[in-house]
Amino acid sequence: MYDSTEAQQARREWLGLLSRAPIELLEAWGAGRAQEYVWLKRPESGLAMVRARIGATGDRFNVGEMTLTRCALRMAGGQHGVAYVQGRSARRAELAAIADALLQDPNERDALERDLLQPLRARIAASRAARANESHLTKVEFLTVSRGDE
Repeated sequence: MYDSTEAQQARREWLGLLSRAPIELLEAWGAGRAQEYVWLKRPESGLAMVRARIGATGDRFNVGEMTLTRCALRMAGGQHGVAYVQGRSARRAELAAIADALLQDPNERDALERDLLQPLRARIAASRAARANESHLTKVEFLTVSRGDE
């Protein structure tokens, strides 16, 4: 397991990626992989309050609730994996938790980085670029025209 700050930062980053991973990508990665694990907490769905800040730095306020599925497991090798994913997909949470546990194993990390995390980063970046391009097309610029006598 990890204790260093760099390792905590790396795990925080891959947990964020796994939480946004589409089920198709996780299923493609997990196809044909028989993993032995014990449930510490089976997938369960519930609601989580989403909060924001006024102007990104001001007072906090509740935006609303979102559905969330979470789980925790322990692999045969002793690594613990957790997952919190948006929505009600127990399978998606399970695959994300397995990936989290395997990423903590130095022998598995390079292969998972190549086979799962890199394609996921590319997919998320492409999605963000498409959204930015789409919103850029609707951008409106306002001009103020002054009369010469004022």
